[in-house]
Amino acid sequence: MDKAEVAAVLDEIAVLLELQGENPFRCNAYARAARALNQLEVNLADVIREGKLDEIPGIGATLRDKITTLATTGRLPFYEELKAKTPPGLLDMLRLPGIGPKKVKALYDSLGIDDLAKLQAACAAGQVAELKGFGPKTQQKILEGIAFLGQAGERVRLDQAWAVADQIVAALRQCRGIDRLEVCGSLRRRKETVKDIDILVSSRRPGPIMEAFVKLPLVKKVLGHGETKASVVVEAVDIEGRHVTMNADLRVVTAAQFPFALNYFTGSKEHNVALRQRAIDYGLKLNEYELAGPKKCVACDDEADIYQALDLDYIPPELREDTGEIAAAAAHRLPRLIDADDLHGVFHCHTNWSDGSATLEQMVQAARSRGFSYLGLGDHSQSLTVANGLSPQRVRQQIAEIDALNARLKGFRVFKGTECDILPDGSLDYDEQTLALFDYVVASVHTHFHQSVEEMTQRIIRAISHPRVTMLGHATGRLLLRRDAYKVDLDAVLQAAARHGTMIEINANPYRLDLDWVHCKRAKALGVTLVINPDAHGPAELDYARRYGIAVARRGWLERKDVLNTQTLAQVTKTLAARAALPRTLGKS
Repeated sequence: MDKAEVAAVLDEIAVLLELQGENPFRCNAYARAARALNQLEVNLADVIREGKLDEIPGIGATLRDKITTLATTGRLPFYEELKAKTPPGLLDMLRLPGIGPKKVKALYDSLGIDDLAKLQAACAAGQVAELKGFGPKTQQKILEGIAFLGQAGERVRLDQAWAVADQIVAALRQCRGIDRLEVCGSLRRRKETVKDIDILVSSRRPGPIMEAFVKLPLVKKVLGHGETKASVVVEAVDIEGRHVTMNADLRVVTAAQFPFALNYFTGSKEHNVALRQRAIDYGLKLNEYELAGPKKCVACDDEADIYQALDLDYIPPELREDTGEIAAAAAHRLPRLIDADDLHGVFHCHTNWSDGSATLEQMVQAARSRGFSYLGLGDHSQSLTVANGLSPQRVRQQIAEIDALNARLKGFRVFKGTECDILPDGSLDYDEQTLALFDYVVASVHTHFHQSVEEMTQRIIRAISHPRVTMLGHATGRLLLRRDAYKVDLDAVLQAAARHGTMIEINANPYRLDLDWVHCKRAKALGVTLVINPDAHGPAELDYARRYGIAVARRGWLERKDVLNTQTLAQVTKTLAARAALPRTLGKS
């Protein structure tokens, strides 16, 4: 099992233990270990083989042994025993808003409720309201939550949540009396998938703002409406015209409280715990309302003041995941993160030569209108017939069109590229003569996803070690919330890319966001150059690079120097030419 699979089991063990009424410290130990593995930037198998597993904070001898067993055998008797004695419906009940393991256990112990259907029936009969710690309001919220689960999933993609949040924010900005307004939570941290939308407002008159919020046209159900907090279910149309249903919360605070609330409701739980501990070390107390000492509060106008009061550099929202950012901020070693305006062009774009919707000239016009100075094509190669892949003859015809267009362009260049399929054995979809025609080559896997981890890893490594391959496209093949990544030893792939000077793509299509931010950090540590590509199949999708690709890059601690397309036209022309001239051994890892 890979680290993601092992971490998922550890997370589930933590929940199962809590459902069994275990000691909270024991439950949290498994949850912390799962998080540590998810943020591990190297291959778990290598860590185990080198005997360094217990060097990871939070993993002692017991967890080390269990993780080793899971990773090496794919099974863990302890986990299987826990699952066997836990009704599976209890885990479904945890999907309900505001219902945690303790409440689920109470429902099971008191009423024998072990699935959503029985819970709904018990609520309808009024039995849940009679339980200690529940009451009529909780019972009603459970019923609403069950109904909500029927129409909304647990998470949505970043682009969908962003589109919904933009609509809510635009509507709220019409309200009088709002001094400051920010989106918080995982959306402000730019996580690839989002569970709900958190909005923070400062105002001296919260009442009218709360009233306006719960009456927005997007609101389909009001889950709670207090004096300073409201929770609703919203339904809106995303950028693709699809309906998205999710929860949204609004909190209204005073102007003095706003910086602290913004910081608290933005950071991950782990970041906030670490930051509060630093405040304690300084003899202070930090919460969502204030930073205070024994004698007085520390006045802060914005978040930067909070970090400065704790002798820290300002930590951008994308980094607030407790992956070393506080130590780096204390040592003044935080990266100067890449910004959207740093991109001078993009690669891996499709035209109607393959499966794109626009002509070459239309894509060029769209790129120039966005201030880019170059555009790299990446139409599909010949074997991907479903995407109208180009035969070698059609490649030459397209190149002739590009050459003619480049001859007319001033201050802009179209780079001749291809998204070349990596065939099942790791060979490439074009012969050497055809590959030599391109300025750069994106190599991608599009078929045979069910190979073993060893086969897929060697397949990709063979491809990226080819002298003509410039960059690896969408490294894991995942489609967020739709298709899991194929099995691959990604750390081995990154190490091979470092050895061969092959770049790795951050595919900015919001369905992919692949490479993810954790592996961006690992790639950077190995010295691999990243490329932010939109995988655009039409003019509007060029915006993916600056909006979603940059978000991944920032979460991955990337700076301008780490990303190819921050280079100017003159610079990138030289880089690609030098890259193509590198002497490398064909097909070896």
